[in-house]
Amino acid sequence: MSFTWRRRPVAGYAVVLLALILVGAIYATITGSGESAASTNPTASASDIAKGQQIFDLTCATCHGLQAQGTAAAPSLIGVGSAAVYFQTSTGRMPAKAPDAENDRKPTQLNPLQIRQVGAYIQSLGGGPEIPTPAMVSTNGADIALGQALFTADCAQCHNFDGAGGALTYGKYAPSLTASTPTQIYTAMLTGPEAMPVFNDTTIPPNEKRDVIAYVTSSRATPNPGGFSLGRVGPVTEGLVAFLGVLFFMVLTALWITAKHRKTADE
Repeated sequence: MSFTWRRRPVAGYAVVLLALILVGAIYATITGSGESAASTNPTASASDIAKGQQIFDLTCATCHGLQAQGTAAAPSLIGVGSAAVYFQTSTGRMPAKAPDAENDRKPTQLNPLQIRQVGAYIQSLGGGPEIPTPAMVSTNGADIALGQALFTADCAQCHNFDGAGGALTYGKYAPSLTASTPTQIYTAMLTGPEAMPVFNDTTIPPNEKRDVIAYVTSSRATPNPGGFSLGRVGPVTEGLVAFLGVLFFMVLTALWITAKHRKTADE
């Protein structure tokens, strides 16, 4: 009877179905654990989201709209994620005092709890990059040499090779990174504020983001063996200052020689 049952077509279908269920269960287990490990933040509570919405309505809705849908004065925030909220608010760029105000670093107007609550609210609207955990921005064990190579290849053309900042086209300016925290640097790479491109986890993996952060933060403590650093903006500026210094000395020397000859002629 058993051999007869095995020969029936339904037996083959049953075996295939069981195999598919087994493969699906294994895949779900693997991907489920991966998502758990990759999660950057615990799910925000309903209370935090509600408080974040209240803060948003008071400080952000005038420009971004009551539903964060965007207006003529400011873009939509749906889908930007809590990481973008963290970067903009923790650096004082937002909330802006006026729709056309300069989007430069300023003292923060929201405290850390309020920033995370607003971030939780925006995250609930359409997802997006999340605020990294302290472990994700920790530089313990990071490769500073690799971070320097990555920063030189991807960031130095705008921020200068040591993060001192610099001028861009159309009157824009890449800010200095000397006051940026590791979390601010990480969220800037995730979200690409202003003219900065987005460096997602495919372009620069999380471990390499940590390497970049390690290089930027370590360069602040690097001594200047030559003395006055001139902002560490490179040899062009140093050469210009040296040229102007020598030129000024030559002008003073010429004036002194001229005055001396005039005095001799008068005598």
